Amino acid sequence: DILDPERLVQCPYDKHHRIRARRFPYHLVKCRKSYPQVAKELSTCPFNARHLVPQADLRDHISNCNDKRFIEEEIASEASDFQRRQMNSMSTWQAPPCDEDWDT
Repeated sequence: DILDPERLVQCPYDKHHRIRARRFPYHLVKCRKSYPQVAKELSTCPFNARHLVPQADLRDHISNCNDKRFIEEEIASEASDFQRRQMNSMSTWQAPPCDEDWDT
């Protein structure tokens, strides 16, 4: 289960480090300082800052990242909500009463 905070995650800086998911962000900060040479070779995924991949693999990672799907779904949902609100606000508008009579 990817949402389990107790699952073990492998550190991108040192393959021998296995950290609990709930501590992983803190560990990344610490290891980045400890391994500056490795940090220069890694890029951060734009969809999830916990995804650190070799710079050469970033384009491939971005096209296959699971978190990309969640963000795209959220954007699509917000866009459809906006359109729905626009349609509702337009459909409830009524012209104000008019006292003018252009025929007279």
